[in-house]
Amino acid sequence: MNIAVLIPCYNEEHAITQVVRDFQAALPQATIHVYDNNSRDRTVELARAAGAVVRHEPMQGKGNVVRRMFSDIEADIYVMVDGDATYHAPSAPAMIARLVDENLDMVVGARLHTEEAGAFRAGHQFGNHMLTGFVARLFGDRVQDMLSGYRVFSRRFVKSFPAMSSGFETETELVVHALSLSMPVAEVETPYFARPEGSVSKLNTYRDGWRILLTILALLKRERPLALFGSIFGALTLLAVALAEPVVVTFMQTGLVPRFPTAILATGIMILAFLSLTAGIILDTVTHGRREAKRLHYLSHKAPGAT
Repeated sequence: MNIAVLIPCYNEEHAITQVVRDFQAALPQATIHVYDNNSRDRTVELARAAGAVVRHEPMQGKGNVVRRMFSDIEADIYVMVDGDATYHAPSAPAMIARLVDENLDMVVGARLHTEEAGAFRAGHQFGNHMLTGFVARLFGDRVQDMLSGYRVFSRRFVKSFPAMSSGFETETELVVHALSLSMPVAEVETPYFARPEGSVSKLNTYRDGWRILLTILALLKRERPLALFGSIFGALTLLAVALAEPVVVTFMQTGLVPRFPTAILATGIMILAFLSLTAGIILDTVTHGRREAKRLHYLSHKAPGAT
């Protein structure tokens, strides 16, 4: 099979040579593609010297790089890994074998059980658990390390992925894409290492965590609008009933409506509730049409283990 290793990079001169050489040793039949994202150091020079095919994406952000990689590269199997030398290249053959043997579309290199000091920055493991659990409750509990940067994809996954994100939230979008189309996915536990000396993480804990959370909510609106707007309908209905209850009780006892502002407010909130429900129903119909189109495009490509 034609295997492509995709490495998004931004200022990774301290790690990129090791990453390229490790994957050349683990997957000698694969083509190593390094996509530079406006690095200001020697990343490009060192990647090319190590034997990688170097390409460029001028729009800053990992999501933009992923969109470009998935658009440019033609392969049967795609291995995507960060260029920071924290992931275990020798695990790639086993991940590919599982993808092919079980006809999967995505295999995630789960790195939650590492014991190496300094592998996770403070708060990252907790944030990963929290965000992964949130996605599991909304879309399905099938991935334990949603934010891993080490994945193997089938061609039909890559060529049906819309890639709308621009930054680190792209990992969330990858998982939700698989879950929304009910794709077969799996995880393989892999070792996870600390960055080489001199290498610095580009992930901002709070800013990127907030962006990932907003992405989850946006994906909920896009993929499960009836659940989102139905929840808003329920909350507004409860609020309207709570406001209207004393007005209705007073009217039943006296035949009078002494609190007109409250009655008007409750009526307005109930109207908003039904508008929300109507929007959810309409958007849910649109979402089903979009999902059918994506599913048909996905099915136009062969499964990785198909003969």
